[in-house]
Amino acid sequence: MKLGVFTPLFARLSLEDVLARAQAAGLDAIEFGVGGFPGADHVDVDGLLASTDRARDFLARVHGHGLIVSALSCHGNPLHPDREAAGRDDAAFRRAVRLAERLQVPVVVTFSGCPGDSDQARVPNWITSPWPPEMLRTLEWQWNEKAIPYWREATAFAREHGVRVALEPHPNFLVHNPETALRLRAEAGDHLGVNLDPSHLLWRGVDIPQAIRALGPAIFHFHAKDVALDRGNVAINGVIDAKSYREIAQRAWNFRSVGHGHDLLAWKQIMQALRVAGYDYVVSLEHEDALMSSDQGFQTAIHTLKRALLREPPDEPWWT
Repeated sequence: MKLGVFTPLFARLSLEDVLARAQAAGLDAIEFGVGGFPGADHVDVDGLLASTDRARDFLARVHGHGLIVSALSCHGNPLHPDREAAGRDDAAFRRAVRLAERLQVPVVVTFSGCPGDSDQARVPNWITSPWPPEMLRTLEWQWNEKAIPYWREATAFAREHGVRVALEPHPNFLVHNPETALRLRAEAGDHLGVNLDPSHLLWRGVDIPQAIRALGPAIFHFHAKDVALDRGNVAINGVIDAKSYREIAQRAWNFRSVGHGHDLLAWKQIMQALRVAGYDYVVSLEHEDALMSSDQGFQTAIHTLKRALLREPPDEPWWT
């Protein structure tokens, strides 16, 4: 396995500073935001698509720092009921796929998206319960009329460009856990998989090693981000919490840097599960910890992950 970093935490730094910092930290890979929610602070997507020379020079700068590009990320909602918003995110996805092909990056990361409750809707509607009855009917409409047709075509587009699509299971989107990810993969084909981020599953009670076991070869990319539950707040109101991430003391859970929500043993067990499942690619560090500076969160996560990561391939079991 290789250790990498997702670039939004370095949004204020220049590309050269980002590459130098990753190299100095002993990382192997970098995951660039190229549109959607992550933005594209370090990548001129249109410029690189317009010029093979610029694309080659960009890649040479990355490789010159001893790094590979693990993925291009454009998290968005191409199923948004607002056609302008959906079109913008769909266009960002397709630019990301074409750029990934040009840079020889194997994976594009995004969200599955979430439609509204009808063609007249203006905002997405994430349905989490089958009752009252119209909820289940609407959910099936979202899948059958919106998500499945879109991702069949979008996955075929990515396949034509030699790129795999990694959907990040996330609340407020149709793909939000292993079951929904595998449902869409069964419809769209095996070029569609997941970018697994434990932080979006842990607060809902998911056992990450078991989730990894269930997903198996559908795991195309991995984000290392932690989460901590506030047991007192959970005991009163449960884990569903729509309060601002700034209201740390009042929330049921908060994102934390790796090792500050779950201990080293938990992260070692996650890495073990990834190896058993056959994943031997990049573990990409993502920082969204409101209690730490970006630099401290970056450094503390690396410290934990370097002790948990299974960098070398296993030896033959000579004792059997």
